[in-house]
Amino acid sequence: MNRSFEFLYKPPYLMKKIILLLLAIISGIAFSFAQTGSNVQVKITNGLLQGVVETSGIHSFKGIPYAQPPLADLRWKEPRPPKNWAGVHVADHFGPQAMQPPVFSDMMFRSNGKSEDCLYLNVWTPAKSAKEKLPVLVYFYGGGFIAGDGSEYRYDGEALAKKGIVTVTINYRLGIFGFFAHPELTKESPHHSSGNYGLMDQHAALLWVQKNIAAFGGDPDKVTIGGESAGSMSVSAQVASPLSKGLFRGAIGESGAVLGNLSPVPLTDIEQTGVKFAQKAGATTLDDLRKIPADKLMQLAMGIKFSTAVDGYFLPKMPQAIFDAGKQMHVPLLAGWNSAEVEYHSVLGNDSLTVTNYKKALQKLYNDKADDVFNAYPAATDADVAQAATDLASDRFIVFATWKFTDIQSKIGDKPVYRYLFSKKRPPMVNGQGNGNSLGASHASEIEYALGNLSTNKVYAWTPDDYKVSETMQTYFANFIKTGNPNGNGLPQWDKLDSANPKTMVIDVNSQLTPVTNTARYILLESFYNK
Repeated sequence: MNRSFEFLYKPPYLMKKIILLLLAIISGIAFSFAQTGSNVQVKITNGLLQGVVETSGIHSFKGIPYAQPPLADLRWKEPRPPKNWAGVHVADHFGPQAMQPPVFSDMMFRSNGKSEDCLYLNVWTPAKSAKEKLPVLVYFYGGGFIAGDGSEYRYDGEALAKKGIVTVTINYRLGIFGFFAHPELTKESPHHSSGNYGLMDQHAALLWVQKNIAAFGGDPDKVTIGGESAGSMSVSAQVASPLSKGLFRGAIGESGAVLGNLSPVPLTDIEQTGVKFAQKAGATTLDDLRKIPADKLMQLAMGIKFSTAVDGYFLPKMPQAIFDAGKQMHVPLLAGWNSAEVEYHSVLGNDSLTVTNYKKALQKLYNDKADDVFNAYPAATDADVAQAATDLASDRFIVFATWKFTDIQSKIGDKPVYRYLFSKKRPPMVNGQGNGNSLGASHASEIEYALGNLSTNKVYAWTPDDYKVSETMQTYFANFIKTGNPNGNGLPQWDKLDSANPKTMVIDVNSQLTPVTNTARYILLESFYNK
């Protein structure tokens, strides 16, 4: 190849942006909204969209296809760009949720059922014209990569849109549909990889945003990605992936990262999981596997874990190695976790809360390192055991990986990192029952606070204090999305993370920046997970 033309084949970030801009112009993106009564229309690259003018004045567009349906031969393939349509695509209802079992009782969907045809996204915008160039948030849902949906009430984008942000939620493939790998899939792939289809769906949605978000008044150069749990793991994976470079300028991670104990597995390992599954399903070829109806496929896969993988393409190496080499995206990061992600039962089981039982549990978990762990998570009396075991359980579950994300990005990256600890416990339920975790803020409980959606959750008896915390957290998030810095008028000062003097913003009724005193326990866990 003539090297003078090599840039045409391997476009750097600037060329990628130019190509996306040209595609948008050629496709005739509209430069203003056409509003008629309660309906509003915009022109995007694939055709004309009709959305809804909400009573608040926010324009919403739901169920927009961002990729072709991953059906038949497209099952277990990279998402393909959506096809153009004639006429008007009515975007007034959510697309189907991804195929998933009913595993989490707190998920309240507004989508019309589930389907393998699930690659749709939703946009809420306060803009009245495409000339406004507003900041953009693209949010990935949680659910352990086996459940979740962009239609959930807690992810609704209207509240953040009211703060001047174009908000996008997306659906991505889950479970066996999103993370199945097999040697034959690797062989047929032009990239010699398989698995991570759900992560590539997210990447495809980010490409769609680059091409189309200007039509909604958003600025493609001001995109922040965010997510919780598996969504936060997804954020860290996108930060690590070379494919996503240049597609966003900031990242928000709520409880999760693909580092430490949550690191992806080698491709060969997940391929063997796929081989065993194919044998269980009685399928001898990919064609056989692709002919299995979606419902049956999901049933056959129950109980089998399909993990994220170092596939050699989306993730060419372990994320830890990518970060260590400074090859991740260098973007501002706002990330943290909750004060009691899970309770002590995952450490103690149903044993009573005594120091003796706690030490026995640590011995089973850590053998000759049990004393080191006890010293890092001490319990002087039986009354201390619940808190110590909850801290350990939470760190083992998801906190350590999130800590690692903030720690390594602050040391290796060249952009600021802002770390938080969300500690506001939910109030009692409306029916008078408890809030689920008496020791602190449980896993996923911060979502409605951060996104301004307390009122959409009718389970809890929210108080003025809850709305105060929500306004604080939502404003921090909004400021960060707009500027890369969470600070603003009327908010406690939030300093960036400094490894020499680490401080964390504790978000509660009275939020405050607090010195970190427990780093030693994460250093200890790191010795177990990153050898």
